[in-house]
Amino acid sequence: MATPLMIAGVEILPGERKQLKLPVARLYTDTQMSIPVHVTRARKDGPTVFVSAAVHGDELNGIEIIRRLIAHDVKLTKGTLILVPMVNVYGVLNQSRYMPDRRDLNRCFPGSTKGSLAGRLAHTFLNEIVQHCDYGIDLHTGAIHRSNLPQVRADLDDEQTRALAESFGVPVLLNANLRDGSLREAAVQRGTRILLYEAGQALRFDELSIQNGFKGTLNVLSALGMIRKRRAKRRIEPFVANRSDWMRATASGFVQEFVTLGSLVEKNEVLASINSPLGDVIDQVRSSRSGIVIGKQNIPLVQEGDAMYHIAYFGDAADDVAEHIERMQDQVDPVLLTEVTEGQV
Repeated sequence: MATPLMIAGVEILPGERKQLKLPVARLYTDTQMSIPVHVTRARKDGPTVFVSAAVHGDELNGIEIIRRLIAHDVKLTKGTLILVPMVNVYGVLNQSRYMPDRRDLNRCFPGSTKGSLAGRLAHTFLNEIVQHCDYGIDLHTGAIHRSNLPQVRADLDDEQTRALAESFGVPVLLNANLRDGSLREAAVQRGTRILLYEAGQALRFDELSIQNGFKGTLNVLSALGMIRKRRAKRRIEPFVANRSDWMRATASGFVQEFVTLGSLVEKNEVLASINSPLGDVIDQVRSSRSGIVIGKQNIPLVQEGDAMYHIAYFGDAADDVAEHIERMQDQVDPVLLTEVTEGQV
């Protein structure tokens, strides 16, 4: 028999599907703020997985990924799926990365009942949602004015976590250290294995990022045996980067770019030139090593020291990674996009 599940004082029984509101705090207007939660339980016991989005309130791709998962009406053969489209509801309301107390929620875990507003929300989410879960997928985008290539970051030294990351189905896996105060750190400390999906940019929908996140989540559920095995198209082979660096602006000025997300770059290759307002070339930004551009700044203005290009290193496999990235970019599904437009997904 499946074990009891209680969230926000509501019991969800095996075979049930419920939408809940998890109270967090009130606005000045006495309006109750709550986190929306969608729970699906199979009749058969199995893993419990959460999928969360908008821990940073301006990161919107994850909200759309979860909307599509709900609309897809995922049929679980076993286990429990907890979908949380907006964790930082305050940030979404204000189109801001941060909480009203100007804190980054993803640096406030595990939080407490008597701390800051961000700390209290972190504590609520951790104890009402994450504590029930064996696995989690946390959906993110790049920060404001930055874009990320679809990638999964996780503790790839853990065999189970690595297997799930590989099943997700994106070419780039980043073996990432845990950050103090992050949801991922707090989850891992409680025994929940977690993948962090990074793709796209803040305050924008990106169809490539959304489709890869949607399919990747289903791939993970399939790998866990929670849904029927998916018939995938030609498999996207994942490659692990154990190191990545940001190339920073060496001067202040206007940017002329020469590479894009997913580009294979060689050591000392010119990534961009930095120009004066009158068009003179002040300096050039070069790659320190050969690798793949997995993140970049979008705004064409830089101050000296600004992070401009995030490059992951794959050694001799870099050519293969670039090929698989091209294949991923070619696999945006026009049928799925049509279904979304017509409200079928």
